[in-house]
Amino acid sequence: MIYFIMGVSGSGKTTMGRRLSDICTLPFYDGDDFHPKANIEKMSMGIPLNDKDRERWLSNLNQLAKENQSKNKSILIGCSALKEKYRALLSDGLKETSWIFLNGNYNTIEHRMELRTDHFMPPGLLNSQFESLEAPNYGLQVDINLTPEEIIDFILLNMEFKKEFGLIGLGVMGKSLARNLAGKGFKLALFNRFVAGKEEAIAQKFKNEFEVFENASAHENLSDFVQMLDQPRKVFLMVNAGKTVDLVIEELIPLLAQEDIIIDGGNSHYSDTTRRINYLKSKGLHFIGTGVSGGELGALNGPSIMPGGDKLAYSLISPYLNAIAAKDKDGNPCCTFIGQEGAGHFVKMVHNGIEYAEMQLLAEVYALMRFGLNYTPEEISEELVSWENMGLSSYLLEITHKLLLRKENNTWFIDQILDSAGNKGTGSWTTETMAAIGIPATLISTALFARFISSFYSKRKEYQTKFNLKTSKISIVIQQIREAYRLARLVNHQQGFELINEFSKENKWEINLSELARIWTNGCIIRSELMETLTVQLRNGINFLLNIPQEEMDENLKYLQKVCSEGILAGISMPCLLSAVDYLNAHIYNFPTANIIQAQRDFFGAHTYKLLNDPEGPSHHTIWE
Repeated sequence: MIYFIMGVSGSGKTTMGRRLSDICTLPFYDGDDFHPKANIEKMSMGIPLNDKDRERWLSNLNQLAKENQSKNKSILIGCSALKEKYRALLSDGLKETSWIFLNGNYNTIEHRMELRTDHFMPPGLLNSQFESLEAPNYGLQVDINLTPEEIIDFILLNMEFKKEFGLIGLGVMGKSLARNLAGKGFKLALFNRFVAGKEEAIAQKFKNEFEVFENASAHENLSDFVQMLDQPRKVFLMVNAGKTVDLVIEELIPLLAQEDIIIDGGNSHYSDTTRRINYLKSKGLHFIGTGVSGGELGALNGPSIMPGGDKLAYSLISPYLNAIAAKDKDGNPCCTFIGQEGAGHFVKMVHNGIEYAEMQLLAEVYALMRFGLNYTPEEISEELVSWENMGLSSYLLEITHKLLLRKENNTWFIDQILDSAGNKGTGSWTTETMAAIGIPATLISTALFARFISSFYSKRKEYQTKFNLKTSKISIVIQQIREAYRLARLVNHQQGFELINEFSKENKWEINLSELARIWTNGCIIRSELMETLTVQLRNGINFLLNIPQEEMDENLKYLQKVCSEGILAGISMPCLLSAVDYLNAHIYNFPTANIIQAQRDFFGAHTYKLLNDPEGPSHHTIWE
């Protein structure tokens, strides 16, 4: 689109054009800069231009417009274009043009011209301008008696410059989500901060990189970004969790209006989300905390989205989130309203905890095959591929068998990666929450501690050098490892959903576990065939381990016990498999130990105990000596 801003000299074409250019991030060209030298000299002497004088000037501007339109570039041109035939010459051969007429009376404009000192056209020529003016009966008529900000708002709204959705933060995930949103046809305003010498014109460079952003605006001025958004404004934050979110919110508050919506798509702590919801509610603003899972490619092609907060605000943003979300097997978006307050970020936190354990279990399977059975990475990869047809398919299994095949310099690339795993906090938060409410999500905490141990790489090397112990061979078969892995995964998911269920009840969030499992069937990191099964099973209750047939549990638990026993004797670290077998042993077999602990507590601290034959009855205390 070529936007022509027209009006007599002094009506504000240049001022408004430059301001629009700043806000809309469209190039602005001042028509006065394209006058031939003879025209400028003539006007400087107070001599009006005639039609012949203007012809070359208008042709130059028409050529400028054609060149940009041929490149699919929208631009703003400020040009008096007083007569209809001038406007016809300007728009000749152009596919799309739009006109903005800055309309004002003689006295107002004369006063403005008298105040300006840096223009070649004297106020004395204003009369000739009004005599030539043929006001258009099309385009947007703007009253220049409005304030500059009112004029800009009026133009932005009526010329459909306004954008429907804003995104702040163009890191890896932010960029992918922006491309996803633009690809669905949404008109976006993009913002990234300005840091001299480090982050300059990030949004504009990103916009220029992809054709999908043809209708997007790019900003590094937050006020301009906000002004570009339709009300109620919808602002999606993709910035670092923690203090950064609060800092951006504080910058936004004075720029926003009542009922505007801020959406935090980062990995924020659920308690911070609840605090921000209450704080912004006092300001008349809405806040949505939403988990987004899927990594860079998921964000681009369709992530799993977990929004929580105010349900009314969610209804206003759901069309955008549903459009960009992954789709389940029935074509429904992998996005649903999770619950009030910080529910969305809470389930994303637990999702990441489950992910920790899933990754650790696959690492332990790899260790058993590689070091216990002497399989090559290629043989392990082939084995994992075969598991996909045995009910064990998952995104993490898929990427694991793929990464094992990579070679560099004729050696397995996996052997070149340092044996030290990082973590970004969600595993710790999940473990803290688990401990606070007393839910034994032991595989999640164990996977976290395994990463902690791995980070002490030098210390472990010191132990290995010092003791140099020999390992024994293991006597297990692939089937036993596979079924041990299958059972341990069930325990991990059982524990994760139990944690969500208990915390949901405690906070009255009413999280629908089956619906949560459904949106985790695609797009997210823990998507799997098992999650498809759980979508159905969770409709009938939380304890889906009880759905395992007696014979299957008997056989697979023995496999798990065997694998763990052999792995221990061989010196292979497999903390999550051990955690799973211990969890099942404690639940299935009746070898009590907690009675000893309770008696000990009563002995030294008079903490009391209950009796086996009356578990719901009164507490008792014994004088032990």
